[in-house]
Amino acid sequence: MKQIDRRIPVELPDLKGREEILRVHAKKVRLSDNVDFNAIARAASGASGAELANMVNEAALRAVRENRKFVTQADLEESIETVIAGYQKKNQVLSTKERLIVSYHEIGHALVAALQTHSAPVTKITIIPRTSGALGYTMQVDEEERNLMSQEELTNKIATLTGGRCAEKLVFDSITTGASNDIEQATKLARAMITRFGMSEKFGMVALETQANPYLGGDSSLSCSSETAAEIDQMVVETVKAGYEKAMSLLEENKGKLHELAKYLYEKETITGEEFMQILNRAHS
Repeated sequence: MKQIDRRIPVELPDLKGREEILRVHAKKVRLSDNVDFNAIARAASGASGAELANMVNEAALRAVRENRKFVTQADLEESIETVIAGYQKKNQVLSTKERLIVSYHEIGHALVAALQTHSAPVTKITIIPRTSGALGYTMQVDEEERNLMSQEELTNKIATLTGGRCAEKLVFDSITTGASNDIEQATKLARAMITRFGMSEKFGMVALETQANPYLGGDSSLSCSSETAAEIDQMVVETVKAGYEKAMSLLEENKGKLHELAKYLYEKETITGEEFMQILNRAHS
């Protein structure tokens, strides 16, 4: 008898699914009264069921380490970052110069995001290194579950990704290796806009790249001539450059806020989205 393999794609849970998965795993631990599962589920956008289970475990471990008998909202918030970015490397000491560069880099991202419409709100900025290798990061969380992204939102996202490098260049007139992940993400996004989402005037609604097995890593292959491939490369460069130029002009126009916010982050190490927005919206004294 012939064996027929049936492939059942397992999609990542949506907001409601994430909230329910968190609640199921949280039944095994003692919780404080103020835990907001919806907020945790929103912040954990894109997480798999296994990652969500891991987040609850990490939150419980954090509570134990701090000699508490119950898990708090702060434990769960920190556990999201632990699963996504790794543990805090509290023993990794950055030099004063490096810490200052990372502060400006992260504020560069946050400021470009906040100064553009159609960008997810900034919820946290930190310059505490993580075991994933990240020296700092900026968290943005959409206020509601998103299934579609417009061309404008994707273009803004590319500008936000370049904001860290722009801030380094603007303030120190020097660039570092700290933007490597930003560069990778911005390039991927620009390429997808042109080859898969039909968001270029030149090619319009033509699929120039096909994605095989999106549930198994999603290998993609170009389905076009070498001349078109070269044109795509050029368009990707132009798209990312346009994002960079937009980010640079936003930071140049708001240089005072860039300095003020970077100084505050440098001193505090971690700031909330509320603190960030308060300083941004505060009139110059």
